[in-house]
Amino acid sequence: MTKYLTFPGRSEGDFGAAKVMLRPASPGTGVIAGGAVRIVLEMAGVENALGKQLRSKNALNNARATVVAVQKMRQFRDAARERGSPMEELWK
Repeated sequence: MTKYLTFPGRSEGDFGAAKVMLRPASPGTGVIAGGAVRIVLEMAGVENALGKQLRSKNALNNARATVVAVQKMRQFRDAARERGSPMEELWK
């Protein structure tokens, strides 16, 4: 199982009426999120993240929206490959 320290960038996910916002956090912050978002991120092995549930209190829809938000994320190497440039160019 791969353990992720944080996310590469901000991401949002929607499922039904639920909307979830995920943001990267600096090392040592831990998972700062409530309810289903925290549970999903901890089970995924994320160590540092900020999460916010918006628009819905339904735990199942919030968990599904969290999964959608995580699936939307791309790694730096994937973005560089799509652009056809080396990964070092993304850091400039």
